[in-house]
Amino acid sequence: MSVTASGPHQDRADVELRVPADGVYVSVLRTTTAGLAARLDFTIDDIEDLRIAVGEACAMVLSEADPASDLLCRFWLLPGRMTVSVSVDAAAPAAPDEDSFAWQVLTTLASAASVQTEAGRFGVTMTMKALDLGDDLEATLGAGL
Repeated sequence: MSVTASGPHQDRADVELRVPADGVYVSVLRTTTAGLAARLDFTIDDIEDLRIAVGEACAMVLSEADPASDLLCRFWLLPGRMTVSVSVDAAAPAAPDEDSFAWQVLTTLASAASVQTEAGRFGVTMTMKALDLGDDLEATLGAGL
């Protein structure tokens, strides 16, 4: 397992984590996601949603992974927003089933989600925005007036 942190480079993720493409390591990625989201002041509910979404994305890509490949998880961190990409080496990745439970959960929890299939690689990228409690409170108070 390796962790790489970078500066504010546009083309590089802020954090990259590479683990063997094996389901036993998904909990490491989910925990990393939660820790990073907490640093961005995501709510506890949003953090749990992110953990679930990352788990579903990992399940999708692991089903396509070549034997002995690595699962690469990349995080781009901005105030109130996190983009996560998980990808594996895959000789012949299949197009995702948009009616599958995993895809439905992922697209429900994330603000945006997409699948990348390119020669020899399969990945899922999702973006999650933190709940702006100020806007939510203002909307709630405004509705009560």
